Amino acid sequence: MNKFLLKALVLTSVNVAVFANAQFRTRNRMDKLEDFDEQKFSWGFYLNGNRLDYRIVLHPKYGMNDNENLVTSKESYSFGAGLIAKWRLNDYLDVRIEPGLQFAQRQLTFNTQSNDIYAGGSLTNDPFMPFPLQEKDKVREIKSTLIDIPVLLELHGQRWYNSRPYVAAGVNYVVNLQSNATSTDDNMQGIFRSTTHNFAWSAEMGIQFYFNKFKLTPAVRGTFFMNNEKVADNATTPPYWSSAISTLQTRAVMFVLKFE
Repeated sequence: MNKFLLKALVLTSVNVAVFANAQFRTRNRMDKLEDFDEQKFSWGFYLNGNRLDYRIVLHPKYGMNDNENLVTSKESYSFGAGLIAKWRLNDYLDVRIEPGLQFAQRQLTFNTQSNDIYAGGSLTNDPFMPFPLQEKDKVREIKSTLIDIPVLLELHGQRWYNSRPYVAAGVNYVVNLQSNATSTDDNMQGIFRSTTHNFAWSAEMGIQFYFNKFKLTPAVRGTFFMNNEKVADNATTPPYWSSAISTLQTRAVMFVLKFE
């Protein structure tokens, strides 16, 4: 290839690139829902998938046997949905309230038969009558229906054509409708009890995409309970279950699709 042909090819490539860039800018100018984010208040809804687990701090006496953890948690996957209310503060900050309903089912396994060595009692625990733990005694399926009310402060960048990135953080008030907190029965009768009213913090990041009729936002959110959800078993119940746990806290990772 001679030098003239090479120069012509390079010059043509540069011209095509400049022209294509100009066309891209023209076709993708910010012409979709331009005034949407100027509204003081706006509304929407969201759907989400969850990965939930427990953060467990074990009791050093009843929850550990040497270096072995006697209580384990199995993660689960679930779904939820909710509503969105947005209050615009300025060009870069919004406040969002996103009440939703979340469904979860998790599993705790108690391999705590070794706690029989404490059956005689001590200064810190009453004596109890040991009995052999069957499979139904070791495994607790914990179903939860959660009313989740997060209040988030959203910080977003400027629109780039028809998209805009953002990050958000805030606090949640969470009500567990299946907590069994007021039940007089406990794990001795196969009922695991946890707190009804809970508080958490959340962090979220995502990208907002603008279409002709709506705004779509895929996002990832992490939610982490701050309070201890454990409700102690009755005093006469052997230390096979709640006594083996010092702290129990839900943690969740959510993939969220928002429609506004």
